[in-house]
Amino acid sequence: MNDGQIDHFRRILAAWRDQLRKEVDRTVHHMQDEAANFPDPVDRAAQEEEFSLELRTRDRERKLIKKIEKTLKRIEEDDFGFCDSCGIEVGIKRLEARPTADMCIDCKTIAEIKEKQLQG
Repeated sequence: MNDGQIDHFRRILAAWRDQLRKEVDRTVHHMQDEAANFPDPVDRAAQEEEFSLELRTRDRERKLIKKIEKTLKRIEEDDFGFCDSCGIEVGIKRLEARPTADMCIDCKTIAEIKEKQLQG
């Protein structure tokens, strides 16, 4: 992978991370602003459910931010774009679809099959 391609993925990942961080901040402010103690149990339950859904979404995004930061570190260490399992190049098309991919498509397919077998 050439320097231009590496820089392209660095920009994509940094922008994605920044966008996710803004969403986290927006959620925090929304929950602080909208928090109310409704006297009606149905209204209170609806608000709690809304907050719960937002928190689950943000938790998934928090994990994604960690994965993006791990990928940015791999770029800095000149290890980006290579499969963690077999060491071959992941491929530009796969990285365009999933910039945080750390396995080639063959290794990822095998890992998913093993995961399904373990789950029963």
